[in-house]
Amino acid sequence: MNEWIRALADLQQQGEPSVLVTLIEEQGSTPRNAGAKMLISASQVYDTIGGGHLEFKAMHIAREMLAAHSQGPHVQRFSLGASLGQCCGGVAVLLFEPMGQVQAHIAVFGAGHVARALVPLLASLPCRVRWIDSREQEFPALIPAGVRKIVCEDPVDEINTLPAGCYCIVMTHNHALDLELSAALLKRNDFAYFGLIGSKTKRMKFEHRLRERGISAAPLQRMRCPMGLNEVKGKLPIEIAISIAGEIIATYNAHFGQHTACAEPIGAEPLTQLVASSRRSHATH
Repeated sequence: MNEWIRALADLQQQGEPSVLVTLIEEQGSTPRNAGAKMLISASQVYDTIGGGHLEFKAMHIAREMLAAHSQGPHVQRFSLGASLGQCCGGVAVLLFEPMGQVQAHIAVFGAGHVARALVPLLASLPCRVRWIDSREQEFPALIPAGVRKIVCEDPVDEINTLPAGCYCIVMTHNHALDLELSAALLKRNDFAYFGLIGSKTKRMKFEHRLRERGISAAPLQRMRCPMGLNEVKGKLPIEIAISIAGEIIATYNAHFGQHTACAEPIGAEPLTQLVASSRRSHATH
């Protein structure tokens, strides 16, 4: 088995993105024949397309794509002459394919009935999910692949460990804990999304208490409560979960669309994030 095949399986199991580089066309003398592949992650390279400056350039482009969260393929033609430091004299056309790109880091606080319906939906998306609760017994016996279960005495402590740009969902069993989590998230204010389960009444109460803690209007406006798509109605846990998952998808598609293109050059014009405001009221638990 080629090294890149095994490496790709391992990286996908670990949730680590990579770029698969394939020599799709050769003209004249080239270091490898068409079909040669190499796999590039942020820190490793597996297999080869022939070495030299061509391979070095391919590694550079692949890691630019990883840094930009590129989702679409990229094709580039290289003349293997003096300008590239190669002496083959031929032409190589390379295809760059992003593999296993994670579109969002998601933190779900709470392991109640809605969370138990929501987390499997999120786990089926190109996301990394942290599922956080202080109650071990509330988690199901089988945790979906791609989900990291975190049992901690004080879930608020986990907020400092979240990456910037995280998608944060607060739906715990305790309103006081919801408030503490909300305050900590809004003080950081570096999330891509923050949704709090509850009704409009809960939002009004929380806004009042959060303002008393010094949270300004701008971060409060970013808090989604009620959360979920207005078009998806229902009170069953799975219905609420689908509504919330839909809003997460709409948000990250708009956000990651800034880096997404079909064979577009890196640094394409970003898309504007437009997610309709939700007016849907959810039961708090």
